[in-house]
Amino acid sequence: MNIYSDLSHTAIKYLKDTEFDLRNLLVITGDFNICDSLWDLSFSHHSFISDDLFAIADLFDLSLSYSPDLVPTRYLDNPSESNSVIDLMFLHSSSSKLNTHCIHPDWCCLLDHALLTATIPIVEECVEKSK
Repeated sequence: MNIYSDLSHTAIKYLKDTEFDLRNLLVITGDFNICDSLWDLSFSHHSFISDDLFAIADLFDLSLSYSPDLVPTRYLDNPSESNSVIDLMFLHSSSSKLNTHCIHPDWCCLLDHALLTATIPIVEECVEKSK
């Protein structure tokens, strides 16, 4: 599931207040527009909306993925403002093969956000069929 939550956190509030049935959700990712010390070491505060985001992820047995690339995900043109980490990825908690993602700041091109990627392993399976 890809999520964009505006500065008022509309998407996060909607997901928190809405009951829905999604099965086999492996990934939640997106631009959450939340600065928090939990995932951005340059930020010194904790945001209460982060608790709602973690509660939503927990409903699907997803955990915040910490990228080995400790780099920002949003880059600002204004040098007086700091770059930040507001793009996140939550991955399936019980998967040992789907437990990390990468941040690619060099793939930004004309965007102000770095792209995030995760490798999702697909197991080859033979399905027998008959008539």
